[in-house]
Amino acid sequence: MVVEAVDLFCGAGGLSTGLQAAGVQIVAGVERDGDALATWSSAHPAAVAVNGDVNEVDWKRFDGVNLVVGGPPCQPWSVGGLRKGEEDERDGWPAFIAALRRLRPRAFLAENVAGLTEGAMRPRWERLVHELSAAGYVVSAKVLNAADYGAPQKRRRCVVVGFGDREPFVFPAPTHGPGRHQAWRPAGSVLEAAPRGEPNRAVVTYAARPDLRRDPYSGHLFNGGGRPVNLAAPAPTLLASMGGNKTPWLDTAEVVPAYHAHLLAGGQPRSGLVHGARRITVEEAASLQTFPPAMCFEGTASSRYRQVGNAVPPLLAEVLGRALLAQLGGSVPASAHAAKL
Repeated sequence: MVVEAVDLFCGAGGLSTGLQAAGVQIVAGVERDGDALATWSSAHPAAVAVNGDVNEVDWKRFDGVNLVVGGPPCQPWSVGGLRKGEEDERDGWPAFIAALRRLRPRAFLAENVAGLTEGAMRPRWERLVHELSAAGYVVSAKVLNAADYGAPQKRRRCVVVGFGDREPFVFPAPTHGPGRHQAWRPAGSVLEAAPRGEPNRAVVTYAARPDLRRDPYSGHLFNGGGRPVNLAAPAPTLLASMGGNKTPWLDTAEVVPAYHAHLLAGGQPRSGLVHGARRITVEEAASLQTFPPAMCFEGTASSRYRQVGNAVPPLLAEVLGRALLAQLGGSVPASAHAAKL
């Protein structure tokens, strides 16, 4: 069985890229950000690219698709987005559910920030699950960490899968991390001292009042929102706010551990530029997200960083896509993703 999918709020295409690698046929993407849609379209030239509001799409042209996927905007549910939830006009879940009711696909796969299920957002989360169930689906949900499936980045996402005609979706078991068959994949597996792609010229300076933590790569020892990347461990979550001094950086001169030890011993904070520090490039950020090396992001530097930071790691999407196809009875090709990284 060929599984055809429409990707709502497709962005640059993290979900589409991974699902396509798993064997899903991507037939259309809907996105209001022109740069992101141009990026998506260049990677899926045979698919229909719809630039506009999901609420205004004429779904008749997509009758017959058997899978709807997407990442409704997460700002209403994230700490960075002030967590206004359903009171936020950017809440994309009503439009996603409306598309399910109109297209009636056999299955859906959606993702959002882990905060959707936590704290003050929990009541809205429970209502959302009820709404998805009322639309005719057996709903399964789980918070997954991309690092547990081979991505060189810690990234927690809430994944929601619904089947319209079968038992609940069974999430694939984690393969990487402590106590598992394979160790977490370190950032150093895709990053090197020399930059790849257009260099980011934003400098790194010492913080006047450092916030010291047990881990040298935590706390706030340096200025700017971008933190140093420990090449021996998965990178921290990449944010859509990357760009300028909010971009993570590499410690090519191994300053971070030594400076951390210096402060722990009671040493005085330093000032000025950090020797050997350089911000990661868009291409390197894309590698941490597991996008294919040939992926071309369109737009200004800030737009390209935002597209990367907003995306689902394609590797995680591929793992989910393989499990989805296997449970739907679709065709699952041999994996080629690992060879592309």
